[in-house]
Amino acid sequence: MKRNLIDASQLELEDKVVSIKRVTKVVKGGRNFRFTALVVVGDGNGHVGAGLGKAAEIPEAIRKGKEDAIKKLVTVARDENGSITHDFVGSYGSASMLLKRAPEGTGVIAGGPARAVIELAGIKNIRTKCMGSRNKQNVVLATIEGLRQLKTPEEVAKLRGKSVDEILA
Repeated sequence: MKRNLIDASQLELEDKVVSIKRVTKVVKGGRNFRFTALVVVGDGNGHVGAGLGKAAEIPEAIRKGKEDAIKKLVTVARDENGSITHDFVGSYGSASMLLKRAPEGTGVIAGGPARAVIELAGIKNIRTKCMGSRNKQNVVLATIEGLRQLKTPEEVAKLRGKSVDEILA
């Protein structure tokens, strides 16, 4: 899997906690409680990432999740409407996310976990449909995978050896 490396130090990143789970491990002396935090970070301008943090306390789990997400930032191709450049289905595990471009004024039509990713990526008009698994972690990662694989018309034209006008016609 090819990943675009982005220098996160130059970006103004916001973070959103998608889910916090309490995980229990039963041991001889009783129960051990730990927390898992799924965190999404983005700059609202085409960069977004998600990470998982695990720790004994919630704030520490969130901090670790944020650090993990910053390491996994990807760039998202957007058009002039603030939508995506083309329709795409992103998959991760058994979760699939249908991402459909939308005209100006549509807004963000997406469920909770996917909405966090899309808003932090800076997309203003999009329609989405979650298919398969509804697991929050897999939905977030499927959405990011779909956004990561989007291409601009210029990139498609270059790959096919054609002009941008031929691609858009």
